Amino acid sequence: MKKILPIVMFSLLGLSGCGSSPEPAATNATPPATAPKPQPAPVADHTSIFPDAGKVATRVVPDHILDMKALPGGSVADYEVKGKKYQMFIVDADSIQNAAFMMLDMKAELNKDPEYIAYMGGYFGTYHDQPFYCFAKLHYLAGVVGLPKAKADPMMRDLAAQLH
Repeated sequence: MKKILPIVMFSLLGLSGCGSSPEPAATNATPPATAPKPQPAPVADHTSIFPDAGKVATRVVPDHILDMKALPGGSVADYEVKGKKYQMFIVDADSIQNAAFMMLDMKAELNKDPEYIAYMGGYFGTYHDQPFYCFAKLHYLAGVVGLPKAKADPMMRDLAAQLH
């Protein structure tokens, strides 16, 4: 037994790998896969709410509607009436609070000093040198781009009536 104990101890030390270092990693190893970019949440299709008169096309935009950093995805309708082109949009913000916050974020992206429209709960200003009229109602943010306030206002009142 006295002779076996030193042999067992020596074997255990050898198996434990004392003093040995791991082998270096292979230099031609493939890099770890990058995580896929997170996709925006699905966007509700509200294109059926837009008025039909002058409508040329509709679409659902998955993210940054109208290329505005402050806005998520939403529904857009393109119009052309008497040679004048404009767009309407609707964003479903999921809550009244989110719609209000989006409105304030969007206001910051408008050029110049936007005019507050109290009876609509919205703003009129310019965005990329185009007239921009928007409002928040319930959990929606909606508006029109490309029309002066006098023409946009009655359209936005009609659109607001469609949002439930």
